[in-house]
Amino acid sequence: MSTTDFTVLLLGNADFLKPFAVTLTKDSEQAKDLFQETMYRALANQEKYLAGTNIRAWLFTIMRNIFINNYRRKTKQLLFMDYASNEFLLNYHQTSIGNAAESNLRVKDIQGAVHVLPVIFKKPFQLYFEGFKYYEIADILSEPLGTIKSRIHFARRMLKSQLVRH
Repeated sequence: MSTTDFTVLLLGNADFLKPFAVTLTKDSEQAKDLFQETMYRALANQEKYLAGTNIRAWLFTIMRNIFINNYRRKTKQLLFMDYASNEFLLNYHQTSIGNAAESNLRVKDIQGAVHVLPVIFKKPFQLYFEGFKYYEIADILSEPLGTIKSRIHFARRMLKSQLVRH
């Protein structure tokens, strides 16, 4: 196929790409850029087009691939580039001061909430809190592993609900 024939075929099918570009980008300016890039790539790679095949499908594929590659490129840039200016933190030597009284009150609230748990939930939870593994707790209490896991789960839920209320 000659260059002139390919160009005529390309321009005859180009109008179908514009709505597709808008659909992909959701922005008319970006759609124009995507359309131009697609037309450029199609012209630059005309030798890869097989005469007699569906040129619209070929053009749609080029446009979709350009869009996907641009999207991936942008997401990589967002992952590796930190545009926030954090320089003011480099020489910022402020120390934080904890409030021991507030921490002690919170610990007492937690201990009180654990104390009022039903025994079937309190014992597995305390053992888990002390660092025992699920299977070790199951052996100590002679209970099935699934039972221990569910009791610890329910103990956590009860504690969360009790501590939120305070």
